[in-house]
Amino acid sequence: MQAMPGRSNGWWISPAIPTIANAVLATLWAFSALGGWGDAAFCGDADEHDAACGADFDIAVRFSVAPAGLAAMIALAAWALPHVRRNDDRLDALLTVAAFIWVFAEGVLFIGGLVAKP
Repeated sequence: MQAMPGRSNGWWISPAIPTIANAVLATLWAFSALGGWGDAAFCGDADEHDAACGADFDIAVRFSVAPAGLAAMIALAAWALPHVRRNDDRLDALLTVAAFIWVFAEGVLFIGGLVAKP
């Protein structure tokens, strides 16, 4: 297998894949944290909603905002900065790091929801 120019290990993955992964993870986080999916999943819907659980889940949401914001900034910066966008290895690295931070933010919501659950 011949290495691709500009690639250190010879593998090439389209930057669309980690970009789409970041977009999907960001959407999942937004629906879970801000759209009420997480609150409904852990604390119940409408008539069965536990207010104390909801308040505790809001704390988990607040803790997950910082990593979610960081992930969003890294993903956007990867595409906005020309010296990163034009370097395939840097672009891949930043988009991968952003995706892992999104997963961490989702984990904060999940663990917080489990702790808050009555």
